[in-house]
Amino acid sequence: MKFTLSWLREHLDTTADAAAIVEALTDLGLEVEEVDDPAARLGAFRIARVIEAVQHPDADRLRVCRVETWPDGPDGPSQTVQVVCGAPNARTGMRGVFAPVGTHIPGTGVDLKPGVIRGQASNGMMCSERELELSEDHDGIIELPSGEVGDRFVDWLAENDPAKVDPVIEIAITPNRPDALGVRGIARDLAARGLGTLKPRETV
Repeated sequence: MKFTLSWLREHLDTTADAAAIVEALTDLGLEVEEVDDPAARLGAFRIARVIEAVQHPDADRLRVCRVETWPDGPDGPSQTVQVVCGAPNARTGMRGVFAPVGTHIPGTGVDLKPGVIRGQASNGMMCSERELELSEDHDGIIELPSGEVGDRFVDWLAENDPAKVDPVIEIAITPNRPDALGVRGIARDLAARGLGTLKPRETV
């Protein structure tokens, strides 16, 4: 049985996060087989702004970008880094998603290292949706219509596109627990354990 946290909250009035719900399910004897929490793998990515994007002197399809980022958030110091980017939509002034050196890129499985591409230093990367496992879109880097430079991208998603960071919980169902084959039954169990309040069932 798979369900999302938002689906569960349609039946259960709770402020508990995915970790607390998983712990409660285990205590209730409902074996949690897998938790897919996109937010857990996106915490290092920050909103950044391309200050300047110019043609790479030795590669027609590459641009050398100066990127403004705030590695410690908007309250910390700003930083400008050089990134070599092959995305066709990389341009001066755009707002996108930056991965600093050392970040694990979930869509490629690579830990980002500083590099030199055709003689130009590249320290970090501007990311596409596929590289962040948000979709199969790899035609260009993510372009954001809003958001403050330095804010965590995962927080922007939670506010503007919450479905993309909605945790999915999968539990194993034993033959004696047919009530747990529906999200309503799971919500009832969690409410009985004190993890929230079961919402009234809507009737037509």
